[in-house]
Amino acid sequence: MAHSVMTEMTKKVLAEALKRLMTTKSLNKITVQEIVDECHLNRRTFYYHFHDVYELLGWIYQEEAIAQLQTHDDCNTWQEGFLNIFLYIQNNKEICLCTFYSLGRDHLENFLYSVVYGLVKHVVITLAGEMKVDETYKDFLANFYTVSFVGLLIQWMQKGMKEKPEKIIRNLSITVRGTMLNALKQYEEEHSSTH
Repeated sequence: MAHSVMTEMTKKVLAEALKRLMTTKSLNKITVQEIVDECHLNRRTFYYHFHDVYELLGWIYQEEAIAQLQTHDDCNTWQEGFLNIFLYIQNNKEICLCTFYSLGRDHLENFLYSVVYGLVKHVVITLAGEMKVDETYKDFLANFYTVSFVGLLIQWMQKGMKEKPEKIIRNLSITVRGTMLNALKQYEEEHSSTH
């Protein structure tokens, strides 16, 4: 138990060092040596936990960011969950933009996709209820909306995060209202008549 606590603490120290460096330097230019110098550890310690800077970055998004975001189970609505994602990006603007404009962009996009997919899939499952809808179609529908929502997040970042997240979510809510449920109903109708 003590070893896993120390491992987590060490990873957090390395993560904080990387985040500090990302406020002043492009991610592509940050070296492992700079990270360990920043937090007074050695390269061997870094490589014990991570293969490279990008793996550490991925860990930051998977562990720290997700821990700060409420999961869909804690959110009253998908809108609230999506707002939390916008707020996370706003509150961590420097690290998110540094990642966005670097070779680490895949880590950010994968992180956004996994968090948004969790929210959307929860909504799809809830709406489907007792409907006779194949799991593959539920996955397809969740992926369709996730790609759209992540595209909105990325566009918002590209435009400097000027538009208020609440306005984007309000417009999105109006746009998608009823469309998921309608898609599920249409799928059920089409497949019940063919069987």
